[in-house]
Amino acid sequence: MRKVAIIGVGSSKFGVRNDVNVAELAFEAFKPSIEDAGITPKDIEFVAVGSTGAGAWYEELLPAVVSAEYCGLTGAGLLRCEAACASGSAAFATAYWAVASGQAEIAAALGVEKMREIDTPTMMEWIGRAGYYLWEFHNFGLTFPAYYALYATAHMARFGTTEEDLALVAVKNHKYASMNPIAHLQNRITVDDVLSSMVIAAPLKLFDCCPVSDGAASVILASEEKVKELKVDTPVWVAGIGYASGTANMSKRLDYVGLEASVAAAQKAYKMANVTPDQLDVAVVHDCFTIAEIMAYEDLGFCKKGEGAKLIREGQTEIGGKIPVNVDGGLKAKGHPIGTTGCSMIYELTKQLREEAVEKSRQAPMKNYIALAHNVGGTGHYCYVTILRR
Repeated sequence: MRKVAIIGVGSSKFGVRNDVNVAELAFEAFKPSIEDAGITPKDIEFVAVGSTGAGAWYEELLPAVVSAEYCGLTGAGLLRCEAACASGSAAFATAYWAVASGQAEIAAALGVEKMREIDTPTMMEWIGRAGYYLWEFHNFGLTFPAYYALYATAHMARFGTTEEDLALVAVKNHKYASMNPIAHLQNRITVDDVLSSMVIAAPLKLFDCCPVSDGAASVILASEEKVKELKVDTPVWVAGIGYASGTANMSKRLDYVGLEASVAAAQKAYKMANVTPDQLDVAVVHDCFTIAEIMAYEDLGFCKKGEGAKLIREGQTEIGGKIPVNVDGGLKAKGHPIGTTGCSMIYELTKQLREEAVEKSRQAPMKNYIALAHNVGGTGHYCYVTILRR
């Protein structure tokens, strides 16, 4: 397999984007990514598009085709990737494999999602069906807040994690989102704000949950030969990609205090990159709900099992701590346009590794120039872990 680098990234503004259709939203992210790479659309041979709700949440059934046409990519190889909330990472991995295998010299991963064209109850039903429709949604009505509430309850019962600990995750991520101009939610909140917000699925409250967002992100990947030819100053190399899956049926899971798929995917990524968790300078993890971030600390090896709450209490996942996490605001406050999130994570880490975050107040200090992205689909139905190195 050949070495592959990220040579360009772009992102749209996240939020309620009724001002654009899906193709226009994709272009908003794609245009800055090719300008960043110093290429034209005609240079791109293959495009992998991450999008989950096409034809259900928004009007287009074939988002790869309409987005490619609007971006001037018609003629390139096209593929739409679906891995629920990890669809963007699936697209990134697919574009990586196209270049690493020698099939393409330059490929693009494009994540795009419009979730605000339907009302919230309908969205909750669609996403709830993504667990296990027959056994869990149809018979018991489980939606995703309820799924993660099961995890939160189990984690609290076994390790003494508290509602205040969960709230600290939300407070941290809203703080960093307030410094990020593309974030959906830019308001700072307090622990009391979280604890007094409306209960969604006990113990999770409104501010424990990520918003429903629109957004797009684009990543341009190139072979080592192309990096030299284009004279790219600051390529960010893909050091490792790990992937794994879990059962659809929750009753077949070993426990509810972590995600087996996260552990397996992380181990693969660390092995491929030949790095250990203590070498990471910064990470973005899948915090669709606050308990998900605490479990991710443990599943990814940032701390021992059961010590995730201690990490957030001590401020170790803030800038200046042991491992800064979600300094873009995370899914929790930056937003979680489902098919976009994986590409958006790579966008943020590329900016961090280049030390060119627009907002210096949320630039993580770099020692080893190694970063990790963790993206979960469903409740561990899919998982991708990507390690980048400058």
